Amino acid sequence: MLMRTDPFRELDRLAQQLTGVSGTWSRPSAMPMDAYREGEDYVIALDLPGVTKDAIDIDVERNMLTVKAERRPTAKADDVQIELTERPLGVFSRQLVLADTLDTERITADYDAGVLTLRIPIAERAKPRKITIGGPTEHKQLNR
Repeated sequence: MLMRTDPFRELDRLAQQLTGVSGTWSRPSAMPMDAYREGEDYVIALDLPGVTKDAIDIDVERNMLTVKAERRPTAKADDVQIELTERPLGVFSRQLVLADTLDTERITADYDAGVLTLRIPIAERAKPRKITIGGPTEHKQLNR
């Protein structure tokens, strides 16, 4: 149903973890995701802990779905001294090529407990359907 657009994304993610470099708008970090089919919907769940709803941007152009988010530092008072910081800050992004069998006009998005959940319905034209078989007389009537 979807294809990853960047096969080296996991290597980039690992390198960023090792070096401690956060994502920028020109070179965003990857965000972990799950994708699965549930009934008549294709579901994509993206982990975005600590990201506010207004810092998430979701776009779809043709069959390309793009999710971008930014986790900003929490506001600190002047007298706060940071002892340790391990949580990644910066820009996170994920691009997915969606199959033609998905209805990109009816995508819904929910955000709860740091998880962005996108539901993409299966297009009607892609659903299985029964074809009735006609007899020879019905075929002749159709050709007149």
